[in-house]
Amino acid sequence: MRCSIFVRNLWLLLLLGVLPLVAGAAEYRRLPPPPRSGLTTDWLIKDPDRNRLVLYLPNYHAPEQAYYQWLSVRPGRPLPITFTARENLSLFLNNQLVFTAPAPASYTLDLAELLPAGTPQGGLHLLCVWHPESVPNLTSFQNALAPAESPVGIREALTTGAQPRPRGHQGQNVFLGFLLLIGLGYGGLRATYQPGFARIYQLEGMWGQGTAEQDFLVKPTLTWLNLVLVLLFALSFALLLVAIHTNIENIVILRRLFDVAESTIVVKVLLYTALVAAFVLGKYLFLESMGYIFDVAELVTIQYREFIRTVLFMGLFLPGVMLLYLGLNRQLPETVLWVSNGVVSLLLVGTVWRVARTLHRKRSLLNLHLFSYLCATEVIPLVVLLKLIVFTY
Repeated sequence: MRCSIFVRNLWLLLLLGVLPLVAGAAEYRRLPPPPRSGLTTDWLIKDPDRNRLVLYLPNYHAPEQAYYQWLSVRPGRPLPITFTARENLSLFLNNQLVFTAPAPASYTLDLAELLPAGTPQGGLHLLCVWHPESVPNLTSFQNALAPAESPVGIREALTTGAQPRPRGHQGQNVFLGFLLLIGLGYGGLRATYQPGFARIYQLEGMWGQGTAEQDFLVKPTLTWLNLVLVLLFALSFALLLVAIHTNIENIVILRRLFDVAESTIVVKVLLYTALVAAFVLGKYLFLESMGYIFDVAELVTIQYREFIRTVLFMGLFLPGVMLLYLGLNRQLPETVLWVSNGVVSLLLVGTVWRVARTLHRKRSLLNLHLFSYLCATEVIPLVVLLKLIVFTY
């Protein structure tokens, strides 16, 4: 009897001791994570149907012009960020405009200093990145404050005016190495194949009707000399495109405006070289098919030879533009951009003009049928290339 009473009392004591623990465990709630300070890689877009912000998934959602992110700002602490921007890229904090990029460049600014007047310094704030014409380069938005850096030093270095960050030449060693290779290639060909080299690169034949020009139009087109010169032209053109499209813009064809490793630049140069060489060599098949459709097959060979000759001649000036880029891009990026685009436009337009001039000497382009053939083979591809390469800013 006493044993049973003892056992019952023992169970009561155990229950009285365990029940508070169980109750406390049932009431336990995980504390919310501390608010994240600074930028993250998670961006939001507006869902107009539900009127709310949703997580942006690059491979799921269509590109937008405005992207959002919630930021936690600590009172009295800076929040510096760096990013690259096209002209007119705008930043909003709490739906108020705080910054607009005056020119394509890299910028560093302190978001804590740009908070709208009357806004509490601490707490969450909504950042919006918006561009009126294109998709902002989200991958370039990064935190500028490293853990080992002093907040006081960062605050002294930043201003609310968001000064552009000085940038060196991305892949300068790569560009110089390829330029050296191009120079050695042209020099070696000139010393080895001097008659054939002179037949292509002469100024008097470019604007007149010299004997060397006529000689080139009757010589075989795909010789070893011409093939090597096409590769050198493709490499020169690829260097110029990669240089412009890596440091200044974000084009549609291969659009990038962010810091990339030199190994990535090498891959881009080789890819561009292959694309340009394939376009130049593959145009003959395109002309053959169009010549058959328009029944002007006798003009295809002359047209392609003039195309090759003009492209190779104008390509000789591309390494000079690259030297201009390496020398002045840091001080005068806008000027270098316009000059580079002008040279590319002159190369494309001049090639079409020379081809049309040669064809007109064989058969009058006043003939509507022949003029339509020229538009299909030269003018329309010219417009497409200008749009993809030049007029994409």
